[in-house]
Amino acid sequence: TMTIHNENHIVEVHVRSGVYSSDTIFDYSRGYIATRLLSQNACFIMKINKDYIPELQEIGRLAFERKTMKKIYSPNNVWVQFQSGHSVFGNFKDWLLYGRPIEQLCAGLPLYQ
Repeated sequence: TMTIHNENHIVEVHVRSGVYSSDTIFDYSRGYIATRLLSQNACFIMKINKDYIPELQEIGRLAFERKTMKKIYSPNNVWVQFQSGHSVFGNFKDWLLYGRPIEQLCAGLPLYQ
């Protein structure tokens, strides 16, 4: 499911698929994306790259098209592959940078940036 909060510039995406379940927050006001992989009990954070990540209004349009047309071809499909590196636990400075929505998603989990 996808929820778009235009007033806060945040998109929440929840995927419920067994071991592949995840929660993702696109925080356009802070410029970060955080994905919590439920099976791995970890959180991955990356900076929004505007060359690859659609704008907030574009995400809403793509979601509407996908819902109504069931199939859509878009050059804006985004696939991300994370490589495990060193993890850190978020501290006060990190949460100031990433913002409250991402802190609520990732607090207490190893962060991979």
